[in-house]
Parts: sequence; C-alpha cells; structure tokens
Amino acid sequence: MIPRNFPGKGKVAVLKTSPETVLDDIGRLMDLAGYRAALPADRETILKINISWQTWYPACSSTPWQVEGVVRKLKADGYTDLSAAHNKTVVVDAYVGERNNKHKAVVDAYGLRNVHLYEPEVRWVRYTPKAPMLVLDKIFPAGILLPEYFFDKNIIQLPTVKTHVFTTITGAMKNAFGGLLNEKRHWTHSVIHETVVDLLAIQQEIHSGLFAVMDGTFAGDGPGPRAMRWYEKDILLASADQVAIDAMSAKIQGFNPLDLKFIRLGHELGLGVGDPKEIEVIGYDVSAEDWHFVQEDTFASKGQKLIYHGPLKPFENILLRSPIVPWSYFASNFYHNVYWYPVVGRKRVAAALDTRWGQKFREYGDGQVIMPGVEPRTMAIAGAMALGLLIAGGLLLLGRRHGRD
Repeated sequence: MIPRNFPGKGKVAVLKTSPETVLDDIGRLMDLAGYRAALPADRETILKINISWQTWYPACSSTPWQVEGVVRKLKADGYTDLSAAHNKTVVVDAYVGERNNKHKAVVDAYGLRNVHLYEPEVRWVRYTPKAPMLVLDKIFPAGILLPEYFFDKNIIQLPTVKTHVFTTITGAMKNAFGGLLNEKRHWTHSVIHETVVDLLAIQQEIHSGLFAVMDGTFAGDGPGPRAMRWYEKDILLASADQVAIDAMSAKIQGFNPLDLKFIRLGHELGLGVGDPKEIEVIGYDVSAEDWHFVQEDTFASKGQKLIYHGPLKPFENILLRSPIVPWSYFASNFYHNVYWYPVVGRKRVAAALDTRWGQKFREYGDGQVIMPGVEPRTMAIAGAMALGLLIAGGLLLLGRRHGRD
C-alpha cells in the first residue's frame, strides 16, 4: 500500500542525454527523482516494459537503453530481485515484440526473470479495490481480475514520450493498462481516461512501491502510439508520481496537462500532481520546451471512435464484446501491418536507423533490425475475406435475378 502523501509526490526529474551517456544519465536521473525512497529495496522490483508494436518503430515501445539503464542502476544500488513483465494485446505478440525491440537481449544479458503475464503459470485473481472506482466496477461487475504476481511488489513503468489517438498522450499511467487488465481491456476504451485513473488507484493499493522512467530520446507526434512522426528529443524523465510525470510529458509536447481528462482526474483525486505550476522539476529546465505536437487519428482509430463515441455507439456490445469481435483485431492488424508500416512506416524506420539513436539501437542483440514487409498471414486472411465477399455478392446477385425470372 502506497501512502497518499508518498515520497516524491509532485516531483519530476528531467535530463538531456546522448547515446554515449544515456546509461549513466538514467542512473543520475533516478537519483534526482529519489527513487530509493519510493521503492523498498527488500521487495522484488518489476520492470513493466511497454510494447506498443511488435515491430520496432521509434518512440513506440520501451527502448533497450531505457531498460538497461534502469537495470544497471538497480543492481548497483543493491536491488537484486528483478523481473521484466510483458503483456500481449489482441494485436501485438509480446514474444515477437520483445525480440524485435531488443528487450530480450537486455533481460537475458542481466539475468532478469522474464514474465509474460498471459501464460498459464501466472494466476489472475479477483480484486475488490478499497478506493471508489470511476468505471471499472461497472465495466467488470463480476469482478476486476489482476495478475497475482504484481501484489506486494515494486513496479517501475517504462513508457516513452508520445501521443495517443485516444488519450492525446500516453505515458506512465496508461502503461499500467496492459499489465493490470486482462485481454478484455478493450471494453474500457470508451472510458479510457477514467480507466487509467482507476488503475492508478489500484496500483497504489497493491504495490509496495511505484516509479516511472520515461524515454524521450525519440519522441512520437501525431496518431500514436504507432503511426507517428518521430523526432530526436534527447530527453529523459523520472518520477514516483505517475500523474506528475505524465503532466510534464504532456507539457513539453505542447499540451495543457489539465486539458487531458486522465491527468485532471488524477490530480483532483489526489493520486498525484497534474498542475505544472505545482510540480517541482529537478535537473534540466523544461520551461522553454514546447514541441507543438498534435493528436491525430488513423483511419482505424476514426472507425473505433465512431463505435465508442459516435453513431455506432448503440452497436458497441455487438461489435466489440461479442463473438464477432475478432473483426476489429483483424482491421487494426491490416491497417498497421499490411498498409501503414510497409507503405509509410518502413521508410521512416530506415531514416531513424541513420540517426545517433538508430545506431545505438543496432548495438543491442545481434545488431540486426527486423523491418517486415507485408504480413503473409494477414494478407491470406484478407484475400479469403475478399473472396468470401465476392462469392456472397455473386450469390446475392444470382438470387435476385432468379427472383425476377
């Protein structure tokens, strides 16, 4: 249980960094943010890795140097019981993602326990929060299921600085979303702001310590968390306050943090500090930072918003909570992996690999970077669906002709 007035509340450390100094800079950053006061050294510490895409894309997922810098610092300071936690999603294979994003190379090199939360050995238990819930108790009336593995352990969230189609920006608070909720978490997308606030309240109840280290070496603008425009920003943030670190990330990206509902709610409920005027920034002076990032939609997210908030809202249960729901997974996979990455993203990745941080990325693992083309399985499914539609259309047309005869 983390006290409401926890050490480091309203305090965010920020540093500029470089590929040559990033590992040492992360250690210094964590000290500036007072991480040892937030994380009891006698408890196991989980690194919650972010995989937003199983393909490497700049600013999309936790960086290997982010993971390595945190692990090196923890080990140097006597935190010996360490693990890395991964969650899959309905559109991302975490096993493929941890290899392509080079997380596995770091985890193996440092001998961390590697936990995939959806494997049979990880037990999910029903939990009744002590704090009043905004939405989760209504979405999951049979009970909120959480991984038992998380209870009474420290956790360090490892997000990146990026925008998001649903929450404007995504950071430490939303990074808990994949780990704490099971594969039915897409049921919460229509109330995602309230959901991540509920999850922060739950985290403060079940964890022995909570901290975040955010990577902005690459930062993502536009329709995140995947189809973004990347920039080299050379910045790192850390805090025990999940609301405050997200607020400062939002501010430097160019957004008013209190205009973002999840930050405002977290601030109003006392889960952290979301008003930049009340946040103490230590290290690099971010007052002049305004990157003028914008939140945009992809073709896929526009369709989702029609279901969550638009004219298709009455059909949400049928479309997203019934046996036909795999159509939505296929649509997202098709858009991102069949169209967007091969047509748009691949060129951006190639350009990113020519940067200093791209070269740093190549240093991990075997030095190879997977840049997939069109995904054969998805194309086969798309072809089968198209053929099915043609056959159905042909049969319908024949039926109408016979009817006229």
